[in-house]
Amino acid sequence: MNGITLLVRYFTASIRSQMQYPASAMMLTFGQLASTAIEIVSIWALFDRFGAVKGWSFGEVMFFYALIGISFSIADFVTRGFDVFGTDFVRTGDFDRLLLRPRSAALQLVGHDFRISRFGRFVQAAVILVAATESLQFMWTPETVVLALWTIAGGTAFFVALFIFQAAMAFWTIESLEAVNALTYGGVYAGQFPLGLYARWFRTFLTFIVPLACVAYYPVLAILGRSDPLGAPDWFLPMAPAAGFGLLALSFLAWRIGVSKYMSTGS
Repeated sequence: MNGITLLVRYFTASIRSQMQYPASAMMLTFGQLASTAIEIVSIWALFDRFGAVKGWSFGEVMFFYALIGISFSIADFVTRGFDVFGTDFVRTGDFDRLLLRPRSAALQLVGHDFRISRFGRFVQAAVILVAATESLQFMWTPETVVLALWTIAGGTAFFVALFIFQAAMAFWTIESLEAVNALTYGGVYAGQFPLGLYARWFRTFLTFIVPLACVAYYPVLAILGRSDPLGAPDWFLPMAPAAGFGLLALSFLAWRIGVSKYMSTGS
Protein backbone atom coordinates (compact mmCIF):
# COMPACT_ATOMS: atom_id res chain seq x y z
CA MET A 1 0.00 0.00 0.00
CA ASN A 2 1.49 3.35 -1.02
CA GLY A 3 1.47 6.44 1.17
CA ILE A 4 -1.51 8.12 -0.53
CA THR A 5 -3.67 5.00 -0.23
CA LEU A 6 -2.72 4.65 3.42
CA LEU A 7 -3.68 8.27 4.11
CA VAL A 8 -7.04 7.69 2.43
CA ARG A 9 -7.57 4.69 4.74
CA TYR A 10 -6.61 6.81 7.76
CA PHE A 11 -8.97 9.57 6.61
CA THR A 12 -11.89 7.20 6.04
CA ALA A 13 -11.46 5.51 9.42
CA SER A 14 -11.19 8.86 11.23
CA ILE A 15 -14.28 10.35 9.59
CA ARG A 16 -16.34 7.18 10.09
CA SER A 17 -15.46 7.09 13.79
CA GLN A 18 -16.53 10.72 14.26
CA MET A 19 -19.75 10.18 12.32
CA GLN A 20 -20.79 7.53 14.83
CA TYR A 21 -22.05 10.58 16.70
CA PRO A 22 -23.13 12.89 13.84
CA ALA A 23 -24.88 15.44 16.05
CA SER A 24 -21.72 15.92 18.11
CA ALA A 25 -19.57 16.26 14.98
CA MET A 26 -21.92 18.82 13.45
CA MET A 27 -22.14 20.82 16.68
CA LEU A 28 -18.35 20.93 16.95
CA THR A 29 -18.12 22.10 13.34
CA PHE A 30 -20.74 24.78 13.90
CA GLY A 31 -18.97 25.85 17.09
CA GLN A 32 -15.72 26.26 15.18
CA LEU A 33 -17.51 28.33 12.54
CA ALA A 34 -19.25 30.52 15.13
CA SER A 35 -16.10 31.15 17.16
CA THR A 36 -14.12 32.26 14.12
CA ALA A 37 -17.05 34.38 12.89
CA ILE A 38 -16.57 36.58 15.94
CA GLU A 39 -13.18 37.58 14.56
CA ILE A 40 -14.59 39.05 11.36
CA VAL A 41 -17.32 40.84 13.34
CA SER A 42 -14.65 42.56 15.44
CA ILE A 43 -12.76 43.59 12.30
CA TRP A 44 -15.99 44.93 10.78
CA ALA A 45 -16.64 46.95 13.95
CA LEU A 46 -13.19 48.51 13.65
CA PHE A 47 -13.70 49.61 10.05
CA ASP A 48 -17.29 50.65 10.66
CA ARG A 49 -16.07 53.02 13.37
CA PHE A 50 -12.97 54.46 11.67
CA GLY A 51 -13.51 53.80 7.96
CA ALA A 52 -10.45 52.95 5.86
CA VAL A 53 -7.29 52.29 7.89
CA LYS A 54 -4.08 53.60 6.29
CA GLY A 55 -5.65 53.33 2.85
CA TRP A 56 -7.02 49.80 3.31
CA SER A 57 -10.75 49.13 3.02
CA PHE A 58 -12.74 46.50 4.87
CA GLY A 59 -13.19 44.48 1.66
CA GLU A 60 -9.43 44.31 1.09
CA VAL A 61 -8.79 43.22 4.66
CA MET A 62 -11.42 40.50 4.19
CA PHE A 63 -9.26 39.17 1.36
CA PHE A 64 -6.30 38.83 3.74
CA TYR A 65 -8.56 37.26 6.35
CA ALA A 66 -10.09 34.72 3.98
CA LEU A 67 -6.91 33.41 2.36
CA ILE A 68 -5.01 33.07 5.63
CA GLY A 69 -8.06 31.38 7.19
CA ILE A 70 -8.32 28.83 4.38
CA SER A 71 -4.59 28.07 4.55
CA PHE A 72 -4.62 27.58 8.30
CA SER A 73 -7.77 25.43 8.31
CA ILE A 74 -6.20 23.01 5.81
CA ALA A 75 -2.93 22.86 7.77
CA ASP A 76 -4.79 22.38 11.04
CA PHE A 77 -6.79 19.55 9.48
CA VAL A 78 -3.74 17.50 8.45
CA THR A 79 -1.40 18.18 11.40
CA ARG A 80 -3.41 17.08 14.42
CA GLY A 81 -0.82 14.39 15.15
CA PHE A 82 2.00 16.93 15.24
CA ASP A 83 -0.06 19.33 17.37
CA VAL A 84 -0.50 16.76 20.16
CA PHE A 85 2.81 15.00 19.58
CA GLY A 86 4.48 16.03 22.82
CA THR A 87 1.70 14.96 25.18
CA ASP A 88 0.23 12.02 23.27
CA PHE A 89 3.36 10.40 21.88
CA VAL A 90 6.68 11.51 23.43
CA ARG A 91 5.58 11.85 27.02
CA THR A 92 3.66 8.55 26.98
CA GLY A 93 6.25 6.63 24.97
CA ASP A 94 3.70 5.81 22.24
CA PHE A 95 6.10 7.20 19.66
CA ASP A 96 8.01 3.90 19.98
CA ARG A 97 4.99 2.14 18.48
CA LEU A 98 5.08 4.41 15.43
CA LEU A 99 8.79 3.76 14.92
CA LEU A 100 8.24 0.01 14.88
CA ARG A 101 5.83 0.19 11.97
CA PRO A 102 7.06 -0.10 8.36
CA ARG A 103 5.95 3.42 7.50
CA SER A 104 7.47 6.82 8.22
CA ALA A 105 6.51 8.35 11.54
CA ALA A 106 5.59 11.65 9.84
CA LEU A 107 3.10 9.88 7.56
CA GLN A 108 1.48 8.16 10.54
CA LEU A 109 1.20 11.45 12.43
CA VAL A 110 -0.53 13.08 9.46
CA GLY A 111 -3.06 10.25 9.53
CA HIS A 112 -3.41 10.26 13.30
CA ASP A 113 -6.65 12.23 13.42
CA PHE A 114 -8.67 14.23 10.89
CA ARG A 115 -11.10 16.50 12.74
CA ILE A 116 -14.38 17.29 10.94
CA SER A 117 -14.77 20.39 13.09
CA ARG A 118 -11.88 22.04 11.20
CA PHE A 119 -14.21 22.41 8.24
CA GLY A 120 -16.04 25.12 10.21
CA ARG A 121 -13.14 27.55 9.87
CA PHE A 122 -12.67 26.57 6.21
CA VAL A 123 -16.31 27.21 5.31
CA GLN A 124 -16.34 30.51 7.17
CA ALA A 125 -13.16 31.71 5.40
CA ALA A 126 -14.54 30.63 2.01
CA VAL A 127 -17.76 32.59 2.62
CA ILE A 128 -15.70 35.65 3.59
CA LEU A 129 -13.70 35.32 0.36
CA VAL A 130 -16.93 35.40 -1.65
CA ALA A 131 -18.13 38.41 0.35
CA ALA A 132 -14.81 40.20 -0.20
CA THR A 133 -15.07 39.56 -3.93
CA GLU A 134 -18.54 41.08 -4.01
CA SER A 135 -17.55 44.02 -1.81
CA LEU A 136 -14.63 44.98 -4.03
CA GLN A 137 -16.42 44.02 -7.26
CA PHE A 138 -13.31 42.00 -7.97
CA MET A 139 -13.25 40.03 -11.24
CA TRP A 140 -11.45 36.72 -11.04
CA THR A 141 -9.27 35.74 -13.98
CA PRO A 142 -7.41 32.47 -14.63
CA GLU A 143 -4.20 34.20 -13.51
CA THR A 144 -5.62 35.43 -10.21
CA VAL A 145 -7.25 32.04 -9.51
CA VAL A 146 -3.91 30.29 -10.01
CA LEU A 147 -2.20 32.88 -7.83
CA ALA A 148 -4.82 32.44 -5.09
CA LEU A 149 -4.31 28.66 -5.15
CA TRP A 150 -0.54 29.19 -5.04
CA THR A 151 -1.00 31.53 -2.08
CA ILE A 152 -3.14 29.00 -0.22
CA ALA A 153 -0.61 26.25 -0.94
CA GLY A 154 2.25 28.40 0.37
CA GLY A 155 0.25 29.39 3.44
CA THR A 156 -0.68 25.77 4.16
CA ALA A 157 2.98 24.75 3.88
CA PHE A 158 3.92 27.59 6.23
CA PHE A 159 1.51 26.54 8.99
CA VAL A 160 2.31 22.84 8.56
CA ALA A 161 5.96 23.76 9.04
CA LEU A 162 5.18 25.55 12.30
CA PHE A 163 3.31 22.52 13.64
CA ILE A 164 6.22 20.26 12.68
CA PHE A 165 8.69 22.59 14.40
CA GLN A 166 6.46 22.48 17.47
CA ALA A 167 6.50 18.67 17.43
CA ALA A 168 10.27 18.54 16.87
CA MET A 169 10.87 20.66 19.97
CA ALA A 170 9.14 17.98 22.04
CA PHE A 171 12.15 15.69 21.56
CA TRP A 172 14.10 18.04 23.84
CA THR A 173 11.34 19.60 25.96
CA ILE A 174 9.12 16.48 26.43
CA GLU A 175 6.05 18.62 25.79
CA SER A 176 5.39 20.90 22.83
CA LEU A 177 6.08 24.46 23.90
CA GLU A 178 2.98 26.61 24.24
CA ALA A 179 5.12 29.53 23.07
CA VAL A 180 4.93 28.09 19.54
CA ASN A 181 1.19 28.79 19.58
CA ALA A 182 2.11 32.46 19.43
CA LEU A 183 3.41 31.73 15.92
CA THR A 184 0.70 29.30 14.78
CA TYR A 185 -2.58 30.64 16.13
CA GLY A 186 -1.07 34.09 16.66
CA GLY A 187 0.16 34.04 13.08
CA VAL A 188 -3.40 33.61 11.86
CA TYR A 189 -4.43 36.84 13.57
CA ALA A 190 -1.33 38.74 12.42
CA GLY A 191 -1.85 37.61 8.82
CA GLN A 192 -5.38 39.00 8.74
CA PHE A 193 -4.16 42.59 8.40
CA PRO A 194 -1.88 44.43 5.95
CA LEU A 195 1.77 44.55 6.93
CA GLY A 196 1.85 48.35 6.98
CA LEU A 197 -0.31 48.45 10.11
CA TYR A 198 2.52 46.99 12.19
CA ALA A 199 5.71 48.51 13.61
CA ARG A 200 8.90 48.28 11.53
CA TRP A 201 10.56 45.65 13.74
CA PHE A 202 7.47 43.45 13.59
CA ARG A 203 7.29 43.78 9.81
CA THR A 204 10.92 42.65 9.62
CA PHE A 205 10.17 39.69 11.88
CA LEU A 206 7.16 38.61 9.80
CA THR A 207 9.13 38.86 6.56
CA PHE A 208 12.63 37.55 7.28
CA ILE A 209 12.43 35.51 10.51
CA VAL A 210 8.98 33.90 10.36
CA PRO A 211 7.92 34.63 6.75
CA LEU A 212 4.20 34.98 7.38
CA ALA A 213 4.02 38.09 5.22
CA CYS A 214 5.30 36.06 2.27
CA VAL A 215 2.27 33.77 2.34
CA ALA A 216 -0.37 36.28 3.42
CA TYR A 217 0.46 39.88 2.56
CA TYR A 218 2.61 40.04 -0.58
CA PRO A 219 0.67 37.55 -2.76
CA VAL A 220 -2.66 39.15 -1.85
CA LEU A 221 -1.28 42.43 -3.15
CA ALA A 222 -0.49 40.67 -6.42
CA ILE A 223 -4.01 39.20 -6.58
CA LEU A 224 -5.59 42.61 -5.99
CA GLY A 225 -3.25 44.24 -8.50
CA ARG A 226 -1.75 46.64 -5.94
CA SER A 227 1.85 47.65 -5.50
CA ASP A 228 3.35 47.34 -2.06
CA PRO A 229 3.20 50.72 -0.26
CA LEU A 230 6.20 49.55 1.78
CA GLY A 231 8.35 49.28 -1.35
CA ALA A 232 8.63 45.57 -2.15
CA PRO A 233 9.22 45.09 -5.91
CA ASP A 234 6.23 43.96 -7.97
CA TRP A 235 8.09 40.90 -9.34
CA PHE A 236 8.56 39.58 -5.81
CA LEU A 237 4.89 39.63 -4.81
CA PRO A 238 3.65 36.53 -6.70
CA MET A 239 6.84 34.60 -5.88
CA ALA A 240 6.66 35.19 -2.12
CA PRO A 241 4.60 32.06 -1.17
CA ALA A 242 7.63 29.93 -2.05
CA ALA A 243 8.97 30.96 1.36
CA GLY A 244 6.33 28.70 2.93
CA PHE A 245 7.79 25.67 1.17
CA GLY A 246 11.29 26.71 2.18
CA LEU A 247 10.21 26.81 5.82
CA LEU A 248 8.54 23.40 5.38
CA ALA A 249 11.80 21.91 4.15
CA LEU A 250 13.61 23.31 7.20
CA SER A 251 10.94 21.89 9.52
CA PHE A 252 11.40 18.39 8.10
CA LEU A 253 15.14 18.75 8.63
CA ALA A 254 14.51 19.69 12.27
CA TRP A 255 12.12 16.74 12.54
CA ARG A 256 14.72 14.27 11.26
CA ILE A 257 17.31 15.60 13.69
CA GLY A 258 14.80 15.27 16.53
CA VAL A 259 13.95 11.67 15.59
CA SER A 260 17.65 10.80 15.52
CA LYS A 261 18.00 12.14 19.09
CA TYR A 262 14.93 10.33 20.44
CA MET A 263 15.77 7.99 23.34
CA SER A 264 12.29 6.73 24.33
CA THR A 265 10.87 6.91 27.87
CA GLY A 266 12.96 4.04 29.17
CA SER A 267 9.87 2.28 30.52
